[in-house]
Parts: sequence; C-alpha cells; structure tokens
Amino acid sequence: MKKPAQYNPKTVAWRFYVVLGAVLMIYAGLMARAAYIQVIEPDMLKKQGDNRSLRTNTKTVQRGSIVDRNGHELAISVPVETIWADPKIIFDSDAMLMKKHWQALADVLGQDVNKLKVRVTKNPGKRFVYIERKVAPAMANYIRELKIPGIYLRKESKRFYPAGEISAHVVGFTNVDDKGIEGVERVYDQLLTGEDGEKKYRKDAKGRKIEILSVKAITPPKEITLSIDQRIQALAYRELKGAVKAFKATSGSAVVTNVNTGEVLALVNSPSYNPNNRSGVAIHRYRNRAITDIYEPGSTMKPLTVLTALEFGSVNKDSIIDTYPGWMRLGGSRVSDGRYLGKISLAELLIHSSNIGTTKLALSVPKDYLIDKFFDAGFSEETGTGLVGESSGMMHDRARWSKFELATLSWGHGVAITPIQLARFYTILANGGMKIPLTILKQDPQATDKVEHERIFSAEHSQDVLEMLEHVVNEHYTVAKIDGYRVGGKSGTAIKAFAGGYGNDYVGLFAGVAPISDPQIAVVVVIDDPGGDLYHGGEVAAPVFSRIVKGTLQLLNVPPDADTKVSAVTIKKKSESLPKERDHV
Repeated sequence: MKKPAQYNPKTVAWRFYVVLGAVLMIYAGLMARAAYIQVIEPDMLKKQGDNRSLRTNTKTVQRGSIVDRNGHELAISVPVETIWADPKIIFDSDAMLMKKHWQALADVLGQDVNKLKVRVTKNPGKRFVYIERKVAPAMANYIRELKIPGIYLRKESKRFYPAGEISAHVVGFTNVDDKGIEGVERVYDQLLTGEDGEKKYRKDAKGRKIEILSVKAITPPKEITLSIDQRIQALAYRELKGAVKAFKATSGSAVVTNVNTGEVLALVNSPSYNPNNRSGVAIHRYRNRAITDIYEPGSTMKPLTVLTALEFGSVNKDSIIDTYPGWMRLGGSRVSDGRYLGKISLAELLIHSSNIGTTKLALSVPKDYLIDKFFDAGFSEETGTGLVGESSGMMHDRARWSKFELATLSWGHGVAITPIQLARFYTILANGGMKIPLTILKQDPQATDKVEHERIFSAEHSQDVLEMLEHVVNEHYTVAKIDGYRVGGKSGTAIKAFAGGYGNDYVGLFAGVAPISDPQIAVVVVIDDPGGDLYHGGEVAAPVFSRIVKGTLQLLNVPPDADTKVSAVTIKKKSESLPKERDHV
C-alpha cells in the first residue's frame, strides 16, 4: 500500500513570521519609547510624579513694624483675606446658575455683578482670577458663608498706619503686594520684609510623609525704630497745617532735630494724605517737600555770613559795621537796606537784617573762603537721612563770582536749599560748630559716642552767633519768644524764582535754636506762597516756630533757662568733649 504524502502547510511559516515581526516591533517601540522618556525627555514623567507626591509647605511672615523712638506704632500689618476664583471649577459645577449668591457677592464687594461675572467667565480654562485683594475678616466670613463653588479665600496681611496723615511722608506706604514704594517703607523694604520659611517633602499614596527634601528656615523681619517722636510730630503737623490754612498758603514744611545726635524728631508737610486710603489723592500730596523742594533761604543765611567773617578774623563779636549811606553799587547793580541804619554791631546787623552790613562782611573775606563755608555747611549734599527723593540743593561751584553775586549769596539768594538742609546748618550752629549727619533712625547712645564729628566752625564763634540770634528774637521777632526759655532765631523772606527770573510769589521761613544756654533742638518752618497780605517769614513762620519749640521743650522735659547765662568757654568745653573730633580741611 502506498504511503500518502505528508501535508506541509505553507501558511504556518508565514503566520509565524508575521506574529514574530509584530512582537519585535512592539518591543522595539516600547524600547524606543522608554529610551525617549528616560534619555531624551525624562522631565515630563518626573513632573507628573512630583505632582502626585511632592509637596511644599510655606510659612509666611508678616511685614515688620515701624515704630517711633518711644515704641508707638506707625506702621503695622493686620490679617486680611483675598478673594479669588477658579473659573474651571465654576464652570464644571455650574456655579454661574447661583444668581442670588453672585448678586450677594457683588453687593458686599461693591462691584457690578455683570462685570464680575465677565471677569470670571472670560477665560474658562484659567485656574486663578483675583476677585478682591485684602478684604476685612468680617467681609471674608460673609463670602465664605455664600459657599459658591470655585470662590476661595487666601490669608494675607495688609499694612495699616495708625498715625495716618501726620507721619505719612516719613513712613510712606506699600503697594497691594506689600512692597514698600515710599518713605521708610521703601528705604528699608528688605529689612521689613524678611523671608518666608519653606519645607519640601515627598508623600506616598496614602498621604504619609516619606522623605523630607529640603527645609528653609524663616528669616524674621526687622522692626524699624525711627528717631521721630510721634508726640512732637503730631504737634508740629497740627501747627503747620493750621498756619497753611490760616495764611492760605500753597504748602508748608517743618523740621525738628536733636542738635546733639542729629536725630530728626519731627518732619512734617502740609498738605499731606491718608496712607490708609489713597484713592483720589492728588500726586503732589505724596511729595515729601521737606527733603525734595528747594527754596532760596533768604536772610536765614545771614548768620552763616557773620560766622564766616568771625572765623576768618575780619571782624570780632564787638566789631561795628558802618552802613553809610545805606546803599552801594556793585558793578551795575545796587544793594541797599530798607532804611539807613548807620553804624551797627553784628547783633544789630542780624536784628535789622542789614543787606549792606552782610555784604560788607562777605566782601571782607576771600571769595574762596566764603564759598567753601557754604559748601562746608552742607548746601550741596544730602543730609544723611537716606530718604528717597532727597535733593542736594543748588549751590554753584564756579571759578568766577562777581562782587554782586557774592553779596546776594551772603544774604541767601543765588543758592537754593531744602528745609532739612537749613535745619542741619542750624544744628551745626547749635552744637558748637560740629557737622554730624542727620538720621531718621533712633540712635544708640553708645554708638553715637563712637561717631566721628567734623568741625566746621569754632565753638566760641558759634556761641557768639547764637547769642546774637537771641537778641534777634528778643528785640525784633518777639512773636517767637517763649516764656521761661532763651530762644534764638532768624527769619527769611524770599521771592520764588522761576526759569528766567523772579515772580510775585514769596516763601516765608524761620529757623532757630533753643534753649540758648544748652541747645537741644533746632527747628525750621517754611510757609510756601502765603496767599494773604502777610508773607514775611517773621509774620507767617515765626509764630509756628514758637509754638513748635515751646511744645517740644515741654515734651522733652527741658528745664527753663531764661535766667541762665552760659559763657562761650562753657560751650567750647562741651563741644571739645565730643569724641573723635577731626579738623575740617
């Protein structure tokens, strides 16, 4: 019997190779994908893994406080909450159908409900939209009770200024993100802010911490203690604001300094603004005029000219100046007094504010010596406060000066300075001729003792000029006198300059020192562009000066000295006791 031929299915081999090829292709694809993920672009999977397991806890710190020298709060951070929305959640949960709830939300926020809805629905895929920044806790609780899906609250802090407009120009303010943008808030923003703490860790599927990756400790913010005495600040602001209103002036500034330490005890401007509610505030109100605005100081500079002549030796304190015939010509220009004064002493020169007498003193010393003394007094540099926007003034440093230019400079024209620069000059005069930087921060007495002082004028001549200024107040500007205290000061009236010449507007100034027997404070008052019939410094600024000085001396518990006479030798010894004195070159 013949054996049948074996069956050899040809399709078996074909199918085998097809399956084998498919398997190999699958493995090749998997290998290619694995290589792509792990070698070429591994970040995507890492990011997804981190999203599931990596967590970060942040510990925020509130902004540091600003306090006055006695610890009274001038700027603090209070807890608030911010309202925000997640549009995706709102759409997914059909929250827009809750019409009454949205109306209630708009009403409590003072917004238009339709505009509010447009903001939320404008981009449905967006995950974060601010609704309202930094609302009060009571409002936040009400919004929380509305329970609108996709509407959330986040804890934040808001800056509050208890002193309001009184200290606004010194303290400044922050923006909505707590970034300092004016005043001390801006100057010391980094110290006030600190740094948030942060902990990064990994958790498992059940939410348990399995690995701590990093820990960043909190850097606490600093508390800034100012040299400002809020009691004196409030007093100065009240008196200045009243004077600006009474004399219908454009603005005014006042500065009070501690003559022994250079600390600024008060720095005020009017008009001011409320830093807690700045909506609708005119931009010019933000300007810290005491450090930004420059004026010709007028006759408040005459004591510097007298002091310069004493220092050079062209006169002594008992010298007599002959003002005959009451006028003179310098080049093609005329210099004159309001009336013929005859032969006058240096004290009478300041009492009657003689332009002729001051001019003769200025021309009695070398030009370079006179100019250098103006520069030495700081009329071309900042005072040291570090406040944003402080002007260095306008003092020309040119090789050629005509006699008329030197004459006008000697009585406060042809130079423009800020109120705080004028306060520093009277501070130098009061502390025996020692130049120290002004500061807006409270000074440690031990640290102050180690600060180098720069001698600008001799203690003896500084005391001589102070006693002359006392005669000015006692015999001419009696409105500046204070019962029980010896006070010295000088007024100034300057016509405001503009491009091309002078106009018809005036600036009234008064600067002085008290008490003369043992100077503690220097005070400068500037009334800009008074609108009534009174515009001289002795009329508009001197009364404000008197009230500020009187209140300040009482607040500082400075004993009366009206019956006390201190010799120049005593003042010289006090000045020489200051540490690390060095001669000025």
